[in-house]
Amino acid sequence: MTQRDASAGSGDNRSIARYLRRHGIQVVTAESCTAGLIASRIAEVPGCGDVLYCSIVAYSPSAKEQLLRVPSETIRRYGLTSEEVSLAMALGAMQLTGADLALANTGVADDGGDGDTPAGTQCFAWVFRRPGHAGHVDREVLAAPAGVAVFTETRRFPGERNAVREAAADWALARICHYHELARRGEGTRTAARG
Repeated sequence: MTQRDASAGSGDNRSIARYLRRHGIQVVTAESCTAGLIASRIAEVPGCGDVLYCSIVAYSPSAKEQLLRVPSETIRRYGLTSEEVSLAMALGAMQLTGADLALANTGVADDGGDGDTPAGTQCFAWVFRRPGHAGHVDREVLAAPAGVAVFTETRRFPGERNAVREAAADWALARICHYHELARRGEGTRTAARG
């Protein structure tokens, strides 16, 4: 990343961090393909401790199952690069931490991916805890429509491996404000915007 790229991203990251701080949102990331880049972007901002709770990098299938409690059946049925796995990762991270927002990513950055999934495919989940559902709660409460607002997307980014990962991290952060506003309006069933 060039110095120009780093400073450009930092401005966006600062505005996202200000938004999170203003709304009292603490974030946990559950990252596979981005391998911590989403959390790293937030950590670039001074004072980020108010908004970044933690990051869990669960790259392998077994790490997803063991750390985030992603059901092996979900991985088998939908594949590692799927909105379903991304959502299960986010729910697992929220259950572990009690954060206000769990943001998850899984995907294929290059041709070494699973099955027929095209290179550059990235799946995301944003899970916002609804008011009145604070703290650590079990998966049943998180799965209930009243407990969380859930948004998922699949996007395909062009470029080589690390360009895809960088673009995915930026996209994940850029969508926080949009989905938070929808959650505040009471929306938040699974949305599958593909592009």
